[in-house]
Amino acid sequence: MPPRARPDPAARGTAQRVLEALRHQGPTTRADLVARTGLSRASVSAALSDLLDRGFVVETGESAPVGPAGGRRPGVIRLGPRAGLAVGVDVGRRHLRAIVADLGHEVLAEVAEPTDPGQDSGLVLDRAERMVDQALSGLGFRLRDVVGVGLGIPAPIDQSTGRINAPSILPEWAGVLPGSELAARLGRPVVVDNDANLGALAEFMWGAGRGSSTMAYVKVATGIGGGLIINGRLFRGAAGTSGEVGHVTVDEHAGVCRCGNRGCLDVVAGGNALVATVRRTHPGITQLEELVHGARDGDPACLRIVTDAGSHIGMALGSLVNLINPERVVIGGDLGRAGEILLEPMRLALRRAAIAPAVTAARVVVGELGDRSEALGAVAVVLREPDMVSWP
Repeated sequence: MPPRARPDPAARGTAQRVLEALRHQGPTTRADLVARTGLSRASVSAALSDLLDRGFVVETGESAPVGPAGGRRPGVIRLGPRAGLAVGVDVGRRHLRAIVADLGHEVLAEVAEPTDPGQDSGLVLDRAERMVDQALSGLGFRLRDVVGVGLGIPAPIDQSTGRINAPSILPEWAGVLPGSELAARLGRPVVVDNDANLGALAEFMWGAGRGSSTMAYVKVATGIGGGLIINGRLFRGAAGTSGEVGHVTVDEHAGVCRCGNRGCLDVVAGGNALVATVRRTHPGITQLEELVHGARDGDPACLRIVTDAGSHIGMALGSLVNLINPERVVIGGDLGRAGEILLEPMRLALRRAAIAPAVTAARVVVGELGDRSEALGAVAVVLREPDMVSWP
């Protein structure tokens, strides 16, 4: 028998560069792959031919937008399920959500369940394991088909240790290594991050932040969190606390925050604070969503509370906008559904708190991904995390 041919290391390296470009970018054209990889057109074509034959890549019938020069619409190349799956899990204070996607950026399954605030961390992770198993089974896949899992937690995460860096914010998770605990249950690698960071990444890739390179994301729900994208990359900071605009002091005479400081934005404009305020006149309101509905329906008290919250958030964002000079400020979370009722006073306050060129450059918009943003961001971190995938 003739000796078996050895794989060409150069061809393998080229294929891996193409696969990585597709993992990060999602569906794209052959021409864009050439530009992104820096490889020749012939090298990209040869690599794609091999990957198509092996089923890792599919060429869809979709068409990319015609460029300014016009001409034939190019076909779109994307990674298919054969290349592997990414799973995103979002642990909220009142919900648990899991998304299964392929590495071609297509969502294949999504499940969500309500949870009770303060529920034991082990029980929450057990439920997450069951949800992921059920979603995969429904698709005909197994855990071995998953290349990685992203996990969002509503607290800062120290990326060097995987620990929650502010246990007072999430006391029922104190001492827990969420990523390690979920990895032990699923038998797959897990990347854990703050939920607002993941919301920022999702909006940057697929939502209201598309097309920007520097973006600030603010999530206003039970509490207030934030995430930063700088030069196209998620910026976590030295201890995983970057973007924590909810713990900027806005009123030293206000109450003590769960972080231990006094007068944080979270105490003044976080969801819990806003609901507590509105209940003085509307005792039947128990959820932030109900307050937002009241404001949208024109209720005077609800309107005042939401507009005041917008002003406080805008003032707190002033220094951040001066410092990082973002192109986009994206507002997510339940309060974001108030739309212009919230954004108009926020923009006015921002003009008072930041220098004019920085304010002019920053478009303040509502997020597009809603409740799904953090779970989608957990998928996105698998798609973008270096060394998460070992290509065959």
